[in-house]
Amino acid sequence: MTGASTGIGEAAALHLKGLGFDVVGAVRRDEDAARLRESGLRSVLLEVTDADSIAAARADLGDRPLAGLVNNAGIAVAAPLEFLPIDQLRRQLEVNVIGQVAVTQAFLPALRAARGRIVNVSSIGGRVALPLVGAYNMSKFALEAFSDSLRRELLSQGVDVIAVEPGGVRTPIWRKGGELADELVGGMPPDVERLYGRLIEGVRKQTARIAQNGIPASAVAEVIGTAMTAKRPRTRYLVGRDAKVRARVSAVLPDRLMDRAIARTLGG
Repeated sequence: MTGASTGIGEAAALHLKGLGFDVVGAVRRDEDAARLRESGLRSVLLEVTDADSIAAARADLGDRPLAGLVNNAGIAVAAPLEFLPIDQLRRQLEVNVIGQVAVTQAFLPALRAARGRIVNVSSIGGRVALPLVGAYNMSKFALEAFSDSLRRELLSQGVDVIAVEPGGVRTPIWRKGGELADELVGGMPPDVERLYGRLIEGVRKQTARIAQNGIPASAVAEVIGTAMTAKRPRTRYLVGRDAKVRARVSAVLPDRLMDRAIARTLGG
């Protein structure tokens, strides 16, 4: 379980442990590893953007077959695409996409040995893109494509691949993303406020609503548990009413009408 230090990752690791799995939570900091061990979980240090770290984590787990890999590590970068620093876009894709592929490559032989499962924690943002979070949406759209391609490549090898697509979840990723957005926007030209001020304010309000009314991480953890244990799991699981409504609406509304509906919601 990557990204197991907080939020969905921590909740899912504890839930899977309750289902009888011998869970190894992958985290980046020693203090998070210690906290997981206090909760009765095994832990390993793993930075998904560092090849040596991935190799060390793989070696630490030994040669045992692996029942499942949950790719949950992720960050959220928010800024108007016109002014988004390219190094921040690279960071977004490195963590949310390249890192997931690298970890999967490292653990696939162990998964194949157990005919295990790969669960990729995506987002409704991997189906419906919103303004100002384009970098995050790009990463999740890519994760959806990764899930489909990998599932089809492994079809005859007994390893299934499932995507979990939550809507708004009360997790630290949005607080951290908001702090980064404030930092990025604060360093941008004055034109940002003139051109995108209303949208920025609308997205801030939406993020605040998620922080207050979003679904709990435990709801996503339960779906990850289903993805890992169901006899015939779906290829995708939408989690949360907002995710299901947005997916349904986007499937029937023409793009131009969807554009206007999103603009009205955000005040853009």
